[in-house]
Amino acid sequence: MMPHKHKIRKEVNMIDFWDTPSDIAVRLAGKIKRIRKRKKITQKQLAARSNVSYASLKKFEQTGQISLESFIKLVMELGLADEINSLFEQPVYSSIEEVLNDRK
Repeated sequence: MMPHKHKIRKEVNMIDFWDTPSDIAVRLAGKIKRIRKRKKITQKQLAARSNVSYASLKKFEQTGQISLESFIKLVMELGLADEINSLFEQPVYSSIEEVLNDRK
């Protein structure tokens, strides 16, 4: 009996080609909301602890809209500052020219 060959599907954590900035912002807001809930922190508690207004946090979780500074305050209060600090550390090249330019 021959073993079955299974197709292995490699999932890539990439942004969909058709994503808009709003789509990405809403996904980020959803991630922050899930982390907040996992830590059993209410919106009012997170707002107070991070010095971000409750209205701003509520709007962010619903729409993804928030200032960068307020977003960072929320991330820091949730203990995720390393996630922000590590953004863009691993270069993603789209051409050999970019690789060569990075080495200059």
